[in-house]
Amino acid sequence: MTVTVTATSAPERPAHRDGNVLRWLGAYTASMVGDSVYYMALAWAATRTGTASQAGFVLAAGSVPRAVLMLGGGVLADRFGPRRLVIGSDATRCLVVLGLAGVLLFTSPALWMLIAVALVFGAVDALFLPAVGALPPRITTAGQLARIQGLRGLATRTANVVGAPLGGVAVALGGPVLAFAAAGVLFAVSLPLLVFVRIAPLPDQDGAESPGTAWRELADGVRHIRRHPLLGPLVLCLATSELGFAGPLNLGLILLAKERGWGASGMGWIVAAFGIGAGAAALLLAVRGRLPRAGLIMCLTVLVGAVAIGALAYVPSVALAAAVGVLVGLFAGLGGSLCGALMQSATDPAYLGRVTSVSTLFTHAVAPLSYPVTGAAVAAWGTGPVFVVSAALCGAGAVVGLLFTRLRRAELPH
Repeated sequence: MTVTVTATSAPERPAHRDGNVLRWLGAYTASMVGDSVYYMALAWAATRTGTASQAGFVLAAGSVPRAVLMLGGGVLADRFGPRRLVIGSDATRCLVVLGLAGVLLFTSPALWMLIAVALVFGAVDALFLPAVGALPPRITTAGQLARIQGLRGLATRTANVVGAPLGGVAVALGGPVLAFAAAGVLFAVSLPLLVFVRIAPLPDQDGAESPGTAWRELADGVRHIRRHPLLGPLVLCLATSELGFAGPLNLGLILLAKERGWGASGMGWIVAAFGIGAGAAALLLAVRGRLPRAGLIMCLTVLVGAVAIGALAYVPSVALAAAVGVLVGLFAGLGGSLCGALMQSATDPAYLGRVTSVSTLFTHAVAPLSYPVTGAAVAAWGTGPVFVVSAALCGAGAVVGLLFTRLRRAELPH
């Protein structure tokens, strides 16, 4: 039996030619670039204000409210609509960052000030991330969701490539004041674009419970995932794979470059190669719009990406490591994009925010908890065994997906 989500009867317009989608994409890109500039400015200000450990505390402060409030953000996205939360989040970030830039014109940054801003950003992210993930099914037809995931991936890669250098140039020219101001302006640019994004009304949802307390709505969303024949396996596959993926591709890669003597430049080449592979995967989806047998391809690409992760620790040179990095980015990126498209097309519209918050919780809050475990394991056993174990955990997520017939046979809408 094939699981297929039925598309709407209205004629589809390709997402890359849809003005509504392009407005959303422009707003999302501006916001993501603003994020990158903000984090560059925050890191610079923190390292110039306190010790290395204090700077680390400033940078980590935002993760606490982000993790604690993420599921609540999904509830609010479903209750009040994702566009309202995205607009409110970007407006809040704009005001906070521009306010901080204004304050720094008259005084030097203090640790308490930077920590307060980081905490506010973490709380706002808990609202922004579920809402922005719930928007695509409301702005286009179901058959364009894979293409939108590709466009979103390209926007993310663009932000990674452009944001950090832009923040560095702003810091070099005008210090943290100019960098924070630049981030605030980018958040401001996204606001008028978001205002003119059209949102489709929700259809009647016979299976959704009537609004009650936030806890009741959250529990209802979790039940929706658990009882759904496709969403439950997808979330399980995503959660398991992310736990094996996050550690080696972030902290583990730094430790590997240090152990091999490749230096920062070598690590930079590998990270760039990973970005090229992930960008190619995003471009493939953006151009094709749909891949047949999406569930099977998702599981197999994640499995190949897991094998490539394990191989990273055993390649003898930077050039070969970069080549493997392209494979990791290509296959893991394609698997992740297909997972997102399948999840959005399978979710009942009334639950989009809550389902997105659960998946985002694993990718942005739970998975980073593997960093200290990765560091301690590398110190005890070296990079090779740790990368292999991480690859096995990532591959286990793909195997879990293959064991579920509904997921293995899942198709994206035509």
